[in-house]
Amino acid sequence: MNRVDRLLALILYLQSRRVVTAEEMARHFELSIRTIYRDLAALGEAGVPIAAEAGVGYTLMKGYNLPPVNFSAEEASALVTAAMLVQQFTDESLRAQMNSALLKVRAILPRDRQEQIARLESGLATTATARLPVQADLSLLQQSLAHRRLLRFQYRGSGKPESTERTVEPFGLVYYTQRWHLIAWCRTRKDYRDFRADRMTSVIALDETFQPREDFRLSDFVRKTTPPANFTARVQFNPRAADRAKREWWLGVVEEQEVEDGSILTLATPDWTGLAFWLLSFGRSASVLTPESLRKLLTETACEVANHHS
Repeated sequence: MNRVDRLLALILYLQSRRVVTAEEMARHFELSIRTIYRDLAALGEAGVPIAAEAGVGYTLMKGYNLPPVNFSAEEASALVTAAMLVQQFTDESLRAQMNSALLKVRAILPRDRQEQIARLESGLATTATARLPVQADLSLLQQSLAHRRLLRFQYRGSGKPESTERTVEPFGLVYYTQRWHLIAWCRTRKDYRDFRADRMTSVIALDETFQPREDFRLSDFVRKTTPPANFTARVQFNPRAADRAKREWWLGVVEEQEVEDGSILTLATPDWTGLAFWLLSFGRSASVLTPESLRKLLTETACEVANHHS
């Protein structure tokens, strides 16, 4: 990105937020903080009214806005791709909103670009067919998160016979293990909690709002609640199984070594049990090389499964 484009992007970034720090801008544009300071100074010299408050951040002075800009072909194409993913990984509340937004985008595109987008849509597909289970309205959760409104719902935890009523302050929505999770301060339990959206029912947004908690960072919460992958195993897969393993193993591959009849993958894991059950699905296409304890556990687990079905 040349400097002129970057300065324009910086104005749009400021315009899209009430207040933002130099550190946040540096992370977003992948630049040094010193470069951000130079760019802000250049914008100020050019007459862009940027206000700064020590310890808070930067903001565009009220009333200053760039005129609406058209979408580039690449930006419109990215939105079409995002729409396909929204269709697959969200619920009807967000699918309808995405379709409406995409129609507005297409309406302002030149005719030739509209035709390009139509060709792109017909050429995009996903082989994933699984739909998310019935869950809380994601649009409602998003709006409560954005407006800092309390949520009240019935929640049934894993293995619990009955639901309990919860009143929470929503702080984040996270998608993992093929489910959406609401991260919130639970006023019932007096602590931060991770609520699976498919276990939430009778969800309502209250009129009451709440103040942000300065001690909370969503990235820190996710990192602390994700079990550390302190163990590694070396597993040999045949070529076809290796491709599947690299796509499926959620903690990723630490190291890969090509061998004559496949690949040896070093897999990180927080515990042996989960890895053992997953490896069983490969049958004879996978062989554990190390550690010996995992090989023993795999043998014991396979025998238990066989006895269960015999």
